Amino acid sequence: MDFDKELDAVGLLCPLPVLKARKWLQDMQPGQVLRLLADDPAAIIDVPHYCNESGHEFLGSQDDGANQVYLIRKT
Repeated sequence: MDFDKELDAVGLLCPLPVLKARKWLQDMQPGQVLRLLADDPAAIIDVPHYCNESGHEFLGSQDDGANQVYLIRKT
């Protein structure tokens, strides 16, 4: 899937991946997609939960080697 910005949060622990994603999403336009890379095991729960609470669209996640890739569409 295409994305507009990529945030590398590998090595950051909860809650930093979500906090950084929130900050990046604030600077994006509605409809743009953020690709978030993270290796924090808590991000598997935190990212979808953040999207649900903030109203952004969680487009899914997938494994990318030792990391997870999350796609978030700004609403």
